[in-house]
Amino acid sequence: MNYFLKINKTILIYSVIALILIPIFGINFLISFLGNILLLLFLIPILLLILVFIGFNSYKSKLNSCNECGAISLGLSETCVNCGADLNDISKKNQFDKKPSESTIEVKAEEIK
Repeated sequence: MNYFLKINKTILIYSVIALILIPIFGINFLISFLGNILLLLFLIPILLLILVFIGFNSYKSKLNSCNECGAISLGLSETCVNCGADLNDISKKNQFDKKPSESTIEVKAEEIK
């Protein structure tokens, strides 16, 4: 019974506050306030997704792959963990300096009998 009275008191308090605030600030204030809260509820997850995307791209740009064995490293070491090749050459080379024909693999179709 005490719990029921406590809930009714909080509902009564909120309704009195609403009845006092609506005439003072107007219904337009209440609608814009609720609209802003809903807008934040939709925008915060979108902003978090954008931050995760930016973080993933910055992490991805620090990854190096070895030309000799193809192992992937974070770029913290100077040599490859698997084969011991020098990784400094990889970080100095720019991917845009390569010609497209050097990175394209030619494949010829053969008929199987």
